[in-house]
Amino acid sequence: MLQFSKIINYDFSFVFLISPTSVLEGNFPDFVKKQYTDFQTSETKEDYLKIGKQYFFFVKEQSDLEKMRVSGFNIRQKLDRKETTLTILGNGESALAVAEGLALSNYQFLKYFKDAEDKRNHLEHIYLNGNMDTARISELNNIIKAVCWARDMVNEPTSFLTAEQLSKEIVAIGEASDFKVEILEKDEIEQLKMGGLLAVNKGSVQPPTFTILEYKPENAVNSKPVVLVGKGVVYDTGGLSLKPTAGSMDSMKSDMGGAACMAGTIYAAALNKLNVHLIGLIPATDNRPGGDAYAPGDIITMFDGTTVEVLNTDAEGRLILGDAIAYSNQYEPELIIDAATLTGAALVAAGTRVACMMSNASDTVNNSLLNAGNHVYERMVHLPLWDDYKEQIKSSVADLKNIGGRYAGTITAGKFLEHFAQYPFVHLDIAGPAFTESPENYKGLGGTGTGIRALSHFLAHYNK
Repeated sequence: MLQFSKIINYDFSFVFLISPTSVLEGNFPDFVKKQYTDFQTSETKEDYLKIGKQYFFFVKEQSDLEKMRVSGFNIRQKLDRKETTLTILGNGESALAVAEGLALSNYQFLKYFKDAEDKRNHLEHIYLNGNMDTARISELNNIIKAVCWARDMVNEPTSFLTAEQLSKEIVAIGEASDFKVEILEKDEIEQLKMGGLLAVNKGSVQPPTFTILEYKPENAVNSKPVVLVGKGVVYDTGGLSLKPTAGSMDSMKSDMGGAACMAGTIYAAALNKLNVHLIGLIPATDNRPGGDAYAPGDIITMFDGTTVEVLNTDAEGRLILGDAIAYSNQYEPELIIDAATLTGAALVAAGTRVACMMSNASDTVNNSLLNAGNHVYERMVHLPLWDDYKEQIKSSVADLKNIGGRYAGTITAGKFLEHFAQYPFVHLDIAGPAFTESPENYKGLGGTGTGIRALSHFLAHYNK
């Protein structure tokens, strides 16, 4: 969608990114030139003209890139749905941020509307004219493509997106961007003795899947892979510990937001040909109370032999992730990162605007992740992963229990996952920002695709 062009077609609509010293060049009408100079000296941050069907947007250039992204969202709000092309006149990262916010705001999930065509945004091309790196335009284009794919996955209902269908969707993006995908079916999962994934799946009529992704460039900067693990609970009723409150299941199709994040991150990395060897692991199932559903009081044996006393079947994400994290140890990875919509406690602790990060990795890795999140405004708050918290998940009848009590629920969940990692480990609880209940600027309504932009920035600068 984002295209670089030195040629200006004056019949299209325009965005002028204006600094105190910028000068409008080109064959624009006098009324546009006057508006440009008047706006340049005013206190106004954003303004626009509409002449016939043509738009002229005026935006003050700012160093705060998030404000530039939100300006892109504001432009999308004012632009006619039928407009197909827009040209941004500006330079560098500020212009790219406006384009990024505009492109992400242009996303819609209309698959199930009868009148989808009437609702559709027709914007197909955003041209950028100015002083900027064309490689950055391509990079940003690919990341936006991956984010929109992840949003589609999170927005799909479980009537379509079963565990098997999620695996098929990952195969499709693997074929489109040249990374390998292997799907393990239920019989193979049983042979591996992944007791966490199999236990959560017992109440479902749909089989689980375990999907392995690998992107391995020839010039990888890491001799051992970075493993990305994503929680793929395609729908969560809570199991026999049925979610009790009104509306508490309404958005539970989003409980595979971690899987969408990690598959989308590898998709973006492959499209951008990053020089980082990545492996993705996606355990997937729904969590229902039917059939032979696992029950509170059950003791299950995980992939690595750890026994777990189940005290709440709604703490299922950590069970399927525990198997996947234990599986990742065979790769002797440099780093394991998981992303999961794991705990309601994360929303209590930090709200919907940030992810909660817990880590036993180096300060270099931690700071790089935090800085990446700040750069793209997918911010993270760093919570401790101290050994003190392990006391809360000790069981009297098994190695561990799957809940840690009333306090510090986000951290005890992270501590549970850390048990299965034999290599440096980062846990991202994205329960807050993964899904919006009401429209939120360029993040939209529903699935946000959170984490992909931050992890893409982190990986683009990995080991540098």
